[in-house]
Amino acid sequence: MAKARSAKRGRRSKTSQSRRRSKTAANGSRRDDAIGLLKSDHREVEHLFDSFESARSQERKQEIAAKICEALKAHTTIEEEIFYPAFLEATDETDLHHEAEIEHAGATHLIEEIESAGPDDHFEARITVLREMIRHHVKEEEQRGGMFSEAQSSDMDLEELGRQLRERKLELLGEAAEDMTASRRRPPPQGRAREVRER
Repeated sequence: MAKARSAKRGRRSKTSQSRRRSKTAANGSRRDDAIGLLKSDHREVEHLFDSFESARSQERKQEIAAKICEALKAHTTIEEEIFYPAFLEATDETDLHHEAEIEHAGATHLIEEIESAGPDDHFEARITVLREMIRHHVKEEEQRGGMFSEAQSSDMDLEELGRQLRERKLELLGEAAEDMTASRRRPPPQGRAREVRER
């Protein structure tokens, strides 16, 4: 009987360990903590860039480019508002922090160009350059000795930060969706409306 209870406890222990492992990525970060969430954003954007490259029609490329810009704007905002300040306070790693902020500023400027210029002659070139900038930034953050590994070695509460990042991201994406809906409902300029009525 004692053996049976012991075996049962052993099975429960293994199940519990398996559940804990299932929530943990191969690199040691939990999927729902700050690092797991930010890395998931990185993978999502990489997938969007791949989709852009394989898209054939200009219309489809524009749709994907808009998704890339929205995803990156939400990601950079939650990092700058929540993760970066917490990282700097916990680690005092000013070099990593300042370099990341400067890289964000460069990407943000290019995103603004992409959104304002639309599908002009430099449209695809801008997306290509943006991809290279993001690829470099992701490598810097995720490599050994980078911001993410330093954060994991610090006393940062990554689970609580993950909750804050997730909430703010949902808020930002909701605002972006509202802006898009409003722009679709917006009436055409007065001159254009008059032309339509006259026809």
